[in-house]
Amino acid sequence: MDDNSLLGKVVHSKSGRDKGKYFIIIGIIDAEYVYISDGDLRKIEKPKKKKIKHLVFKDVLAEDIRNAILSDGKISNSKIKKFLQVEDITEEVWLPLCQKMI
Repeated sequence: MDDNSLLGKVVHSKSGRDKGKYFIIIGIIDAEYVYISDGDLRKIEKPKKKKIKHLVFKDVLAEDIRNAILSDGKISNSKIKKFLQVEDITEEVWLPLCQKMI
């Protein structure tokens, strides 16, 4: 995968120990693997190598992070962590609980 179209995409892990967590793609290895980071447990210095087929792609793109990776490669863990928190990517989990109560 030569193009960097996946860089900066927000993804959701659907398998493994990190199942259910959100990450940002910070590197592309080949057509099967990418590097992901959440800025907290998986930092920029040691990103997670993950198969693309084990990820769910969200419709959110972290433009600032993508541009930083493409220009000089310097991004901070706090920037990634803040983006994932501010964008409030997490899915609503309380709805099924409310429906059970009714």
